[in-house]
Amino acid sequence: MAKKKNEPKQSRAFFYWVAGLIVVGIILIVILSNLPKKEAVFDYKDQPYLGKKDAPVNIVEFGDYKCPVCKNFTVNVFPGIDKDLIQTGKAKLYFMNDPIIYTDSDRSAEFGETVYHELGNDAFWKFHDKLYNKQPEDPKYERMDLYKTEFLTETLKEAVSDKEAGKVEAAFNKRKYKEALDKDKSYVEDLKVTGTPTFFVNGKQFKGDTYQDLVDMVNKAAKESK
Repeated sequence: MAKKKNEPKQSRAFFYWVAGLIVVGIILIVILSNLPKKEAVFDYKDQPYLGKKDAPVNIVEFGDYKCPVCKNFTVNVFPGIDKDLIQTGKAKLYFMNDPIIYTDSDRSAEFGETVYHELGNDAFWKFHDKLYNKQPEDPKYERMDLYKTEFLTETLKEAVSDKEAGKVEAAFNKRKYKEALDKDKSYVEDLKVTGTPTFFVNGKQFKGDTYQDLVDMVNKAAKESK
């Protein structure tokens, strides 16, 4: 009988113990979420880029070829970055894929990887720019399957020879460089990239709102790298 009388006290003690652990857990989550995030560590090898090899700052853009904001960046914002940051030798710009919008996004991203690995950096950027320039203006086309293999190959032919385009198409049909796209996707998942375009400057995510914010962040990174 004595044991039965003690059971409510034991139950209450157990309840308080569990509640205490929950409170401590919540506090730890809050503390950890407010700690400064570690810099992202990128393997830049075999990634397309623009700029001088010895530029002290690495800018990474995560983009999607069906994303209208990415197109706006490429057409309207990038020329300023190229003039102010890349041509001056301060920074390199790397492009990594975050295909989030539609089937076209994955297909064009993998095709772009194939162009880069089969034909090199220069051919990739020519294809990259032409594909963004062909993005339909009407938002309704975002969810339409438009970037089929034939379309991507014809777009590439505007930048390289038919023979070279055929070489890329053959490699693409074999999915020869799927792992290269998977590598980009692994960064997206690990870094919890939630939209396009998203930028990292020497491993730190860009949180600014304006072009000048990005310039300031690059200039600061350049000074810190000395």
